[in-house]
Amino acid sequence: MKKKLLSLLLCTVLAATMLAGCGDKPAANDNANSTPSTTGGEENQGGGETTPATAEDEPVSITLGIWPEDTLTEDIAVHEGYVATMAELHPNVTCVPAYYKYATDTFMPMAESGNAPTIFESWFTEPTKLINANAIADITDELDARGWLDAMNPSIRQLLSDSNGRVYGIPRDGYALGLMLNVELFEEAGLVDENGYPLYPKTWEELAVTAQTIKEKTGAAGLCLLAKDNAGGWHFSNIAWAFGATLCIENADGTYTSNLDTPEAIAAMEYVKSLKWEYDVLTADPTSEDWGTGFTQLGTGNAAMYIAANDAVNQPTQVNGLPVDKLAMCGIPAGPGGQYSLYGGTPYMFAKDATPAEINAALDYLEIMGKAPVATDASVAGMKADAENKVATGVPVIQRFPCWVNQDVLDAEAAIVEEYGNVDPKMFEAYFEATSGAGLRLEEPGLTQDMYAELTKVLQAVLTDENADVAALMKTANENYQMILDSNLNNAE
Repeated sequence: MKKKLLSLLLCTVLAATMLAGCGDKPAANDNANSTPSTTGGEENQGGGETTPATAEDEPVSITLGIWPEDTLTEDIAVHEGYVATMAELHPNVTCVPAYYKYATDTFMPMAESGNAPTIFESWFTEPTKLINANAIADITDELDARGWLDAMNPSIRQLLSDSNGRVYGIPRDGYALGLMLNVELFEEAGLVDENGYPLYPKTWEELAVTAQTIKEKTGAAGLCLLAKDNAGGWHFSNIAWAFGATLCIENADGTYTSNLDTPEAIAAMEYVKSLKWEYDVLTADPTSEDWGTGFTQLGTGNAAMYIAANDAVNQPTQVNGLPVDKLAMCGIPAGPGGQYSLYGGTPYMFAKDATPAEINAALDYLEIMGKAPVATDASVAGMKADAENKVATGVPVIQRFPCWVNQDVLDAEAAIVEEYGNVDPKMFEAYFEATSGAGLRLEEPGLTQDMYAELTKVLQAVLTDENADVAALMKTANENYQMILDSNLNNAE
């Protein structure tokens, strides 16, 4: 089933990319932006086909857990424009800004207590767990009434559905992991061609040597590797695939088998260990590096390379100060097992106790943002406002992985990239070439976040102890993960 879904995904992504032309992550902050608002700026960010609410509509209040964090003042201003448009088109709706960052250890208590925001972002690894726990809202009827169900990428729709085909979210965007490069450090190390493009590594062996050269020439770490939380295991899984590993097996009877201690997986972990103890190219303490600090290390020039995706190009640039023309991306390096890029994404999901009116209001807001499968005046205006903000704040305007299959939406997105593009496309060419073919691979099945946690424990051990026994550690991780699978999936009635 997984292979079938992946084939559907690849076909859809490839077809949509060709048609389109070129083309976070998130505990609640109750004090941030918590003042209810129905207006947000003087400029209307959209208009057109959306029908304003009538005076007979009852008042609705929605909590926007997708509000930007306090430090992103320009992004907040854009959202204030979206709120102003909501006030014009849907005057019965009150929007309550409330920045929220999804976390596996905090969301369930929020959901159970009824304190989850009306709309929030998560990861594609989470829907099945949240659906089974009855922690999010079924939005099938609302999507069907809008004609949005058939517009969704079929494989993404499956990821967001239960066994009966009921849908519990819509995609914000998709991503594929690659390597982000700090071009300034590549220039300083003399690792650019005659045109100034970085000489990026194509294999993991080349990455180690490239990282070593950068550290010798610049003093900066060649690579920022994560080993603090589940993101460490997430990134490691992509490295492991390159060494030929499959980390979890989905059996024909619906059970799952842990596969963390194979020779291929052990070889991948031995390679990671060598980056610390043989090549010495990592940041000072990988066990303190998480998703956010990785971008800080890259953006501030403390590391030259970092595993990351196209949906986070604002992090090293806008958030951490790297000039927009000094960021490049290439594909994940190949290994003895091949070249793969982990494909995932960010869904919008909705509080389990949200009413149909609240769900519809939140979907209206997404349309105004330009995140819906429509190309109305309001939606296209939202896309343009987002692009204009990226140009103003030094964020690359580049293509995104298509989550919707509507040709009018794909055309609108491509036109906006053409109009607002602010970077040399060749700086990202190698990345999009590497992520447009058969190397795309969905995350491992079977309680993926628990698997990542077990792998991170091994990463922490091998990166802090030069004498760590990799094979023994992977065997323990394999046993622990299997017990989790057996307790929560395999033996579940």
